[in-house]
Amino acid sequence: MKMAPYRHNYVESSKEWQPLLGSLSGDVEQAGKYKYLNLLSEKISKSLNDFQDFAVRAWEMGRSDPKKVIFAIKMGLALSIVSLLIFWKGSNEDISQYSIWAILTVIVMFEYSIGATFIKGFNRVLGTICAGILAFFCAELSMLAGDQGEEVLIVASIFIAGFFSSYLKLYPTMAPYEYGFRVFILTYCILMVAGNRTREYTTAVLTRLVLIAVGAGVCFVVNLFIYPIWAGDALHSLVAKNFMDLAISLEGCVNGYLKCVEYERVPSKILTFQAYDDPLYNGYRSVLESTRREDSLFGFAIWEPPHGRFRMFNYPWKNYVKLSGALRHSAFMVMALHGCILSEIQAPAERRQVFRSELQRVGAEGANVLRELGSKVDKMEKLGPGDILKEVHEAAEQLQKKIDQRSYLLVNSESWEIARDPQVFQELENLKENGNIKLGFKSASEAVLDLRSLTLSTPSLPPKDSQDNLFAKQASWPSRPSFNADTGIEESERRTYESASALSLAMFASLLIEFSARLQNVVESFEELSEKANFVEPIMNSEIV
Repeated sequence: MKMAPYRHNYVESSKEWQPLLGSLSGDVEQAGKYKYLNLLSEKISKSLNDFQDFAVRAWEMGRSDPKKVIFAIKMGLALSIVSLLIFWKGSNEDISQYSIWAILTVIVMFEYSIGATFIKGFNRVLGTICAGILAFFCAELSMLAGDQGEEVLIVASIFIAGFFSSYLKLYPTMAPYEYGFRVFILTYCILMVAGNRTREYTTAVLTRLVLIAVGAGVCFVVNLFIYPIWAGDALHSLVAKNFMDLAISLEGCVNGYLKCVEYERVPSKILTFQAYDDPLYNGYRSVLESTRREDSLFGFAIWEPPHGRFRMFNYPWKNYVKLSGALRHSAFMVMALHGCILSEIQAPAERRQVFRSELQRVGAEGANVLRELGSKVDKMEKLGPGDILKEVHEAAEQLQKKIDQRSYLLVNSESWEIARDPQVFQELENLKENGNIKLGFKSASEAVLDLRSLTLSTPSLPPKDSQDNLFAKQASWPSRPSFNADTGIEESERRTYESASALSLAMFASLLIEFSARLQNVVESFEELSEKANFVEPIMNSEIV
C-alpha cells in the first residue's frame, strides 16, 4: 500500500525530466555533427594544400628541366597512336581485340633516353620471340598428346620455362637481360593459356608478335625522331660537371681553412652523408655519389647509334667512366680536407697564416687544373702542348719546402731540442755528413718567435633556424681548452692538445699535397679518353707581332 505513491512519484518525475534529457541529447548530436564537419573541412583543406604544393613542385620541375615535360608529351603521343588499333575495322578482328599488347609494349618500353628504350626493346623482342617459338612447338606437341596429355604437357612446360628463366637470370652476366627473362616467362604463359582456350595457338602467337612489333616500332620512331634524349649526352655532361663541382669544393675548403671557419655544431646530415645546403659539402658529395648514375648511363649509351658530336662507332663511353673514377679518387682528398674543417682539434689561426700563401696557391692551381680539364671535356678538346700540372706541382713543392723550413711548428717545439743531448746531436751530425739525413735548425728569430702573441679572428658558421637542418654536438677530444693562467689545466694536457692541434695543420697540408699528386692519374685518364674519342686539337691563339 505504501509502494504505490513512490512508484507514482517516480513515474511523474521521470516524465518531467524527459524533455530536458531530450534537449541534452540533441545538443550532443548537434555537437558531434559540428565536430565531424570540422574534421571534414580540415581534411579537404589539407588535401587542397597538398595538391597546390604538388602543382607548384611539378611546375618548378618542368621549368628546371624541360626535357621531362617533353618526355611526358612523347609518351602520351605514342600511347595515342597505338590506341588507334582499338578502332581497327579490317578483316582481322584479332588486331582490335588484342590491341592491349601494343599498348602494354609502349608502356614498358618507352624510356627517358634513347639507349634505355633500345635495351628495353631488345629484351622485349628477344623474350617475345623465344617465348613464341617455344609456345608454338609445345602447342603442337600438346595437340598430339590428346586432351589429358595436353593439360599435363602445358603445366609441365610452364614449370620448366619458369624454372630455367628464373635460374638463369641469377647469373651476374645475365643482369642486363633480366627484363627479357621476365617478358619471356610472362609471354609464354599467356600464349599457352590463351591458345588452350581458343585452340588456335598459331594465330595467337602471330597476332601477339605483330602487335608487339607495332608497339615497339611506335616507341622507336617517336623517341628517336621527336626531340631525342641521349644517355651519352647526359654522361658527357655529368663528367664535365663533376670537374667543376670538385673545383668549387677544393677552393672553398682551402679558403675556409685559412679563414679559420669552423662549425659550432656539425650538421647531422653531413655526419650521415645526406643532402645538405653547404656548397663545400655538396660539391664533392655529388662527385662521390655519381657512380651509380654513371654506370646506368654507360649501360644505356653503348646501345645508342652514332649521333651529334659522338659520330663514331664503338664510342669509348667506358673511358668516361674511367675518367670519372680517377676524379673520384682525388675527391676523397677533398672530402678529407673538409673533414679537417669539421674536426674538433684545430690548428691555431696564427700557425695557419705561416703557410697561408703556399696553401692558397696549391688550392688555386689545383682548382684551375680541374676547371681546365672540365672545360676540355665539355668542348671535346685535347690538351695543349704544355704541362698542365706544372704550376700545381711547383706550388706543392713550395709548400713542402715551407713545411721543411717550419717543421718545428708542426710538432711540440719544446721537446724538439736536439742540442740538449750532446750524444744524440753528434750521431745526427754524423748521419748528416754521410748524406743520409737532412737536418733543419731553428734560427735565432724562429727560436724566440712567440706565435701565440698574434691575435686573429676565427669566424664560425652559425646554426640555421630550420627544422630540416638538424645539428649534432661535435665530439671533442680533448675539450678545446683556453690556455690561461686561471684555468688550472695540467701542463701535460696542454702539451698534448698543442701537439695534436699542430699535427692537424700538418695533416691538412699533406692532404693537399696528396691531392696534387693524384691529379696526374686524372690527366692520364683524360689523355686516354681524348685519343680514343678523337677530340679536336686545341686552338692556339697566334700572337700578332
